[in-house]
Amino acid sequence: MKKIQIFDTTLRDGEQAPGASLSPAAKIRIAHQLVQLGVDVLEPGFPVSSPGEFEAVQFISRELQGVEICGFGRSVRGDIDAAIKATQDAEKRRIHMFLSSSDIHLDFQLKKSREQVVEIARRMVAYAKQFVDRIEFSPMDATRTGEEFLFQVVEAVIAEGATIINIPDTVGYALPEEYGRIFTRVRQGVRGGETVEYSAHCHNDLGLAVANSIAAIQAGVTQVEVTVNGIGERAGNCSLEELVMTLETRKMTLDAQTSIKLDEIYATSRMIRREMNFPIALNKPIVGRNAFQHEAGIHQDGLLKNRNTYEIMDPKQLGIPRKMIILGKHSGRHAIKHRISQLGIELNETQLEQLYTRFKHTADEQKTVTDDQLVQLLDDTSKITAEAFSIDEMQVVSGSGKNRVASVTINDNRSQAAISHSSSGVGAVEALIGCIRQAMPFSVRLVELEVHSMFNGESSNESSDGEAEVSIEVNGQIFIAHAVDTDIVFAAAKAFLAACNQAARELPIIVPQR
Repeated sequence: MKKIQIFDTTLRDGEQAPGASLSPAAKIRIAHQLVQLGVDVLEPGFPVSSPGEFEAVQFISRELQGVEICGFGRSVRGDIDAAIKATQDAEKRRIHMFLSSSDIHLDFQLKKSREQVVEIARRMVAYAKQFVDRIEFSPMDATRTGEEFLFQVVEAVIAEGATIINIPDTVGYALPEEYGRIFTRVRQGVRGGETVEYSAHCHNDLGLAVANSIAAIQAGVTQVEVTVNGIGERAGNCSLEELVMTLETRKMTLDAQTSIKLDEIYATSRMIRREMNFPIALNKPIVGRNAFQHEAGIHQDGLLKNRNTYEIMDPKQLGIPRKMIILGKHSGRHAIKHRISQLGIELNETQLEQLYTRFKHTADEQKTVTDDQLVQLLDDTSKITAEAFSIDEMQVVSGSGKNRVASVTINDNRSQAAISHSSSGVGAVEALIGCIRQAMPFSVRLVELEVHSMFNGESSNESSDGEAEVSIEVNGQIFIAHAVDTDIVFAAAKAFLAACNQAARELPIIVPQR
């Protein structure tokens, strides 16, 4: 199969998304994870943009071996000098320079003629070639550049020593058939066109970045430029995980593959979310929370019998913790029985029917039924306590200019003991979680917390359901749970406890004596 190089620009183009800026230390942490993921080329930043950016690129170039480091800059001598100096200690490196080529960019941004642009491109590629053999050139806004002038620019830079031609769909304008045809025409119509490598760089303004990148691969491209979670300017870039899994899932059709380690995809995605503080859509393909979750009873029944009935990828292969069934008003008895059995409880048919009836009433009033709510319904019907720990009472005192103070009474249902704990924190969530952590018979590390609350304008009391999803680490294992409450702070505390209960079910823990 054809090998497709994955050129990751999360730390350069991805960081240009509004609000996604990273500290140099964060860039270095992410760079290590991207190498662990298996990217072939890493574009760690824009060295000339700031001293901190230069230092980060320089450190990454020195620190990370086995991956090609790309120094990025405009077709300006100062940018090229900074990129060359920042990457000079890399084991493998290239310089990536860009210059606008569309008339709208030339007329309104550069204010230069076509002849001047060709001359600049020639001089700057020739200049960089003195220091670096591998040079990637991007005619910016190529998909809105006329074919004749695009040929002229590409031919000029190949003649001066460019070895990789990147044809960027800078504003996400192209359709897949158009984008693939550009590469075919350039390769066939430019002198030296068959002597260089080709790269695709697509933005997602029309939601076509992955489709356009696939079209480029079908047209002979051997490198695709991507970002984790598809992050980037405006609507973002071609998503690494979507492209990689398209190639993996349809590799026999596309006859192409990558070197990405699939089991590192989810961890990398969540790291980018945390470091950039940049949430992703719940229905985001591959890594969104709903990507491998099912609520419809028909789907749930099929999945419980054979996962392949409604899933074309295996989430375990991607390192995604498995929670296949989401309980909501569309769920059926098979899903309820399955979830209860996962909690370690076996019900007879009468108990199951009673639980199902109560469940349907609850599910009609809200979007989903969480584990802790299911446990409450279970307690009402079977008088069986399923979870190791439950919250009896929560209080938190908040005020401006001071730490929040919380107290929580936790029932240890294994020993029938109720113990109160108190804690303080900068925020109410930190204080509440501090209380719950004290009650656990194991060490808990909070990995990630995401909260959602939206008022729909229809409620007379101006309240809304808050939802929280929490990831924790216990004994090196990750547990994820979510909870709902009209108070988003309490939702976060309940989600944290639900995750702890997962750990208590799955890990060997000493049961205290009564």
